[in-house]
Amino acid sequence: MKMVKYQHLVYCVLLFISLIDLSTAARSNPPDDVLEWVQKDDRRFLRANIRVGDINRTIKFYTEFFGMKVLRRKDFPEVNISNAVIGFGSEETQFVLGLSQHHSAVDKLELGTAFSHFGITTQDIYTMVEKIRAAGGVITREPGPVAPGGTTIYAFVNDPDGYSFELILRPPSPEPLNHMCLNVVDIDRSIDFYEKYTVAMVGYGSNYTQTTVIELKYNFNVTEYTKGNGYAQVAIGTDDVYKSAAAVEQAIQELGGKIIRPPGPLPIIGTKITAFLDSDGFETVNPLSFSFCFGFLSL
Repeated sequence: MKMVKYQHLVYCVLLFISLIDLSTAARSNPPDDVLEWVQKDDRRFLRANIRVGDINRTIKFYTEFFGMKVLRRKDFPEVNISNAVIGFGSEETQFVLGLSQHHSAVDKLELGTAFSHFGITTQDIYTMVEKIRAAGGVITREPGPVAPGGTTIYAFVNDPDGYSFELILRPPSPEPLNHMCLNVVDIDRSIDFYEKYTVAMVGYGSNYTQTTVIELKYNFNVTEYTKGNGYAQVAIGTDDVYKSAAAVEQAIQELGGKIIRPPGPLPIIGTKITAFLDSDGFETVNPLSFSFCFGFLSL
C-alpha cells in the first residue's frame, strides 16, 4: 500500500476496493484460497452513481466544462426518473458517472459530509477554472501547489448541486476521471477492511496517475459524517462473484459492514448483482460485467 500525508494531519490512502455477489454457499463455507484468489481477480472500477437535482443542468456542466460525453440516457416516466451515463470514454474501458434525477421526489437533495469529491486530471487547469468562474461556477480552491514549492497543481470546484471536483494538472491519462474520495472515521479499520482482502496497491495498476483509484481520507478529530442522499454507490466488476463474496464476507465478520442486496441474477440484463455496505457504511454494487441496467441508478 502507498500512503500520502496531506497538510493539517489528513491522511489519504489510495487502494483497491473489493466487490461481492454473496451466495449461501460462499457465506457458510468460504474457499481456503479465496484471499489468494482475490489478488489475482481482474477487477475494474466501472461507475459511481449519484443523484442530481436537474439532470439537464448537470449534463451541460459536465460536458461544457469538464469535457465529458453523454454515453447513454433514458427516461422512465412510469416512475418519474431520468438516468444518464456520462464520462470521458467508453464504459467498457473507463470509469464513468451514473446520474439519476427523481422528478417527483419530495425529499430535498442532500449531499451530506461523508462523500468528499471526485478527481479529474486536465492538461489546462487554469483555462478550465476560468471557464467555470465566467459561467458563475463555484471555485472553492484556486489552482496552485499542494504546498509552497510543490510540483502538483490542483484546484477544487463545485458542480451545480454542490458535488466537489478536484482538478489536477497532469499529462494526458487514459483515465481522466482519476479518483473518488470518501471520508472515513477510523482509517485503520477502513484500511484493514479493504487491504486484507484486496490487492494493496493504489488502484488497478502500478501507476495511480494512469488509472482510477479510491481515496479514503481520515480527518483528525472528526468522528461522524452524514451520508445524505446524493452519492449512491460505486460499481466494480469481478471475474467470480462467489469467490469475491467469500472474501468480503470475512471482512464484514471481522470489521463490520452489511450485505444489503442478496445475490441473484437480474433477468433483464443477464448478469448477477449484489451489494454491501463497508465498515463506514459506503455502498458497493457488484455486477459481473460493466453492462448493467439503467434501473440500478435509481436505487
